[in-house]
Amino acid sequence: MIKTTNNDSPKKAENLREEIRYHDYRYYVLADPEISDQEYDRLMRQLLDLEKKYPHLVTPDSPSRRVSGLATQEFKQVQHKIPMLSLDNTYNPEELKEWEERIRKILIPKSTRKSVKTPSPGLQPPSPSKGEGRGEGIEYVVEAKIDGVSCSLVYENGILATAATRGDGETGEDITSNVKTIRAIPLKLFTQNPPKLLEVRGEVYMNKKDFGQLNEAIKKAGGEPFANPRNAAAGSLRQKDPRITAKRPLRFFGHSYAVAEGLEFKTHWEYLQTLKKLGFALPEMNRLCKKLDEVIAFYQSWEIKRQDLPYEIDGLVVKVNDLRQQRILGTTAKSPRWAVALKYQAQQATTQVKNVTFSVGRTGTITPIAELEPVACGGVTISSSTLHNFDEVERLDLKIGDTVLIERAGEVIPHVIKVITSKRTGKEKPISPPKYCPVCKQKVVKEKEEYVAYACVNPSCPAQLKAGLFHFGSRDAMDIEGLGDVVVEQLINEKKVKDFSDLYQLTKKDLLTLELFADKRADNLLAAIQKSKRQPLSRVLYGLGIRHVGEKLAWVLAEHFKTMEKLESASLEELTQVLEVGPIVAESIRQFFRQEEVRKLIEKLRKQGLNFKEPPKTVRAGSPLLAKSFVFTGELKKFSRDQAEEMVRELGGKTSSSVSKKTDYVVAGKDPGSKYDNAKKLGVKILSEEDFLKLIQ
Repeated sequence: MIKTTNNDSPKKAENLREEIRYHDYRYYVLADPEISDQEYDRLMRQLLDLEKKYPHLVTPDSPSRRVSGLATQEFKQVQHKIPMLSLDNTYNPEELKEWEERIRKILIPKSTRKSVKTPSPGLQPPSPSKGEGRGEGIEYVVEAKIDGVSCSLVYENGILATAATRGDGETGEDITSNVKTIRAIPLKLFTQNPPKLLEVRGEVYMNKKDFGQLNEAIKKAGGEPFANPRNAAAGSLRQKDPRITAKRPLRFFGHSYAVAEGLEFKTHWEYLQTLKKLGFALPEMNRLCKKLDEVIAFYQSWEIKRQDLPYEIDGLVVKVNDLRQQRILGTTAKSPRWAVALKYQAQQATTQVKNVTFSVGRTGTITPIAELEPVACGGVTISSSTLHNFDEVERLDLKIGDTVLIERAGEVIPHVIKVITSKRTGKEKPISPPKYCPVCKQKVVKEKEEYVAYACVNPSCPAQLKAGLFHFGSRDAMDIEGLGDVVVEQLINEKKVKDFSDLYQLTKKDLLTLELFADKRADNLLAAIQKSKRQPLSRVLYGLGIRHVGEKLAWVLAEHFKTMEKLESASLEELTQVLEVGPIVAESIRQFFRQEEVRKLIEKLRKQGLNFKEPPKTVRAGSPLLAKSFVFTGELKKFSRDQAEEMVRELGGKTSSSVSKKTDYVVAGKDPGSKYDNAKKLGVKILSEEDFLKLIQ
């Protein structure tokens, strides 16, 4: 049965959508909000309620539909209407002047031309009529070259229809569902007279601060952090589940177009100003320059200042401003002649990959390391470079024996940025992930979805033991005072400890044979070790270093299963029923407890008398937080996030690291992240830190 719609409802829904779009633009693009969070929440709740009551009013461009796509098994191919070409590079003002000289030869000799209205030029312009635009002065538009991921957005009658990656330039991948989660990208253009068809091209990127916070969260959850903001953006865009992409702080800058049916521009600068009016963000490093000297001065002025930008850039893009001149210049098979990248000097060198070895980190992540033919770069000799992960190896199409270009990013960390395929001889060997841990020989596990990693999940692996033992005794885990990194190293080097359980068999005599230990210090450490046996199950789980299980999730698991025995025997289905445990984490936990080495370790710890139970929480009657779910985001003034979450749990509430419809409150501190955005979208009540303090008093 179709519900009858109130006569005013369609108009009211559209008004709400327009108002929310406007405020999203003010907040995410201009960073200049006009209303409070509470007012925004009220508008979103009104729209959600109206669309729930009258489902047929929901439109594809509604702000409520930001994350409505289902997980996909594969990305469909998208044929670009006009190829997404790459740019030729210049590396100094002299090379830029040579580029200008080449384009001047095409635009000269002088000749007159008539003023002719022409359609949108696109990136593969039509042939100009004889003499058109020749002999005029050349203006340039200079734009920041964002270190992000190229993306094409196709709008039909003002509505975002398709988003695609660059791919090979001719064909990309359909990432529409994921792109719709990026709030800096309008789902509907800001105009009452939208063009019939507009293809906006630009860069999806991640701010340096957001990148750092994302990596910290991933590391705390036991995952492998991304190598750099570009990799983080690329990995986030290619998630098969758009709900994961929605959690990533992605942004977008527009920089060019391919098709514009219904819009006319005479210059590229005019197009950029139109782009801003349509609802897109542009980098602050944009400049219209009347001559090349101004371009060079602008380039030089930002050489140092670029480090202070919130996002990564590796240079500038210089474009001929006049679109008629662009058409005259045309393109080569790979690049437009009317645009060029002017890169800042990086410390680079060419060398050969002699071999690839594998390093095992604290959480078991296996990282490929390239052994290089030693080469001087930036004043130092480089003989090795991390390859980050096996997706990066695949992206580079890297093989043992390849000649590669390396760069010292930030003048410190060397990394491979390009394979010089023209140097290949046919003797190069492919790089394959190891099937067994290179240290302990246990079977390597391949992560299935979110984290691109292969890992050894044996907690007793010698390669992981030093960092793992230090983590096991840390304050948030077993809290063994005196078990610092120096002590851990001595215990392992002297073969006093081979796994976590050996800690509980240490004697005073064992400790006195080590450096820095006297009677009192030995007694204190042994007492702290014995005291740690009383720690609750949640602390033990966190200390074990289960992949993807951070401190908070360890507490959630302990609260749910209550005993180690129940958790050990839990099925995948039982694990995924736990709040915050998805398929990837459930599989990781299941794999951990199925290992023979882990079972032996758990049994040893049990025999040593560790507590494998989670005590029930005593909550006062009438607690306002009882059974309420909280998510914290941003920086709190009065206490740390961990302290705030502990307060919630002590008062009978629950904490989560992600926002859903089941979340009761989101507490927002300074500089809140994507959780704050998700809360607004879902209509979850948002509290300030002051509101939270009033609630718990």
